[in-house]
Amino acid sequence: LYFTSNILDIESSDIFIITVPTPVYSSNIPNLEPLKNAAIAIGKLLKLRKNKPNFTFKSNPIIIFESTVYPGATEEVCVPLLEKYSTLRFNDESIEGFFVGYSPERINPGDKSRKIENIKKVTSGSTREVAKWVDDLYKTIIQAGTHSAPTIKTAEASKIIENTQRDLNIALINEFSIIFHKLGIDTLDIIEAASTKWNFLNFKPGLVGGHCIGVDPYYLAYKAKQIGYYPHVVLAGRRINDGMGDWLAEQLILELVKTGNPVLGSKVLILGFTFKENCPDIRNTKVSKLVQSLKKYNINPEIHDPIADHKEAQLQYDINLLRTIDRKEKYEAVIVVIAHDFYESWSEEQWTNLTIKGGVIFDIKGIVPRSINPIRI
Repeated sequence: LYFTSNILDIESSDIFIITVPTPVYSSNIPNLEPLKNAAIAIGKLLKLRKNKPNFTFKSNPIIIFESTVYPGATEEVCVPLLEKYSTLRFNDESIEGFFVGYSPERINPGDKSRKIENIKKVTSGSTREVAKWVDDLYKTIIQAGTHSAPTIKTAEASKIIENTQRDLNIALINEFSIIFHKLGIDTLDIIEAASTKWNFLNFKPGLVGGHCIGVDPYYLAYKAKQIGYYPHVVLAGRRINDGMGDWLAEQLILELVKTGNPVLGSKVLILGFTFKENCPDIRNTKVSKLVQSLKKYNINPEIHDPIADHKEAQLQYDINLLRTIDRKEKYEAVIVVIAHDFYESWSEEQWTNLTIKGGVIFDIKGIVPRSINPIRI
């Protein structure tokens, strides 16, 4: 195994696996440029080696895509680019042909027990024979087994609904938390009670970011609109989750007012910046939206995260993360947004020492000792 940034180094390969990002633009429209550029690059490579004298293929090239896309993108967007730039023909068994496969990436960042070989993999191919070949390829490394989908579109759609379903489940809990907060009852206590039923899905409220759950539903919505259907439920969930940063900022301000703390110029400590607990990934973190919302009210937020990349936070979001928390510093409010193990290990004294007398601790994740009466949603 070796790594290279020179595409000519993979010229002799017959199998190409593409795993580039598939983000969205600020308008939430799919950004397929990285995927298109990868397809163009492989197409050019195939043309280059095809035109070399004395170069013989070991077999027809197979290009396998793992990037999350809407159903149909592989064959509608990537295949035409491969044909155009390679001058080879799709699904042609002659020396002039190539094939494609699709096997959606299944990675759980920060999870040390569920590694790539322990997660079952969905596979597919552009013909029945190629589908079996792709499935057999992944079986060589995926100990958990594989599932061969009948079509590439099926495999693409399976990945989209995995993350869209999770997004909608969290959106439902977030909406519950808004309702229950208005009713003056604790959402986390309610979830604990409801979880005693065997088929209750135990999701927690919070900010939904990351490069999958907060993005993939927009890919499905984009394709749905293309075929004339408006995805009401999918986009309703996205609106709720995207609006949680503003809602949390408003609730914090209300609590500051209730407790007699100043709003203008108040110092607020935000604990956590990554998009999920115990994972250093800050892509599409919605904590940045919370920071922006607080700054609109002239609040001075400081953000601490023990595992996030500080340089990346500065580069991507223009945010300077605290490397350590000054125990002499006192805050009008503290917001716990990411439940890192680092924070869960704190003692009651460590929590109480963070705020001024009468300060507010806003606990979204339920990790602050109940004995100090944190505000929970």
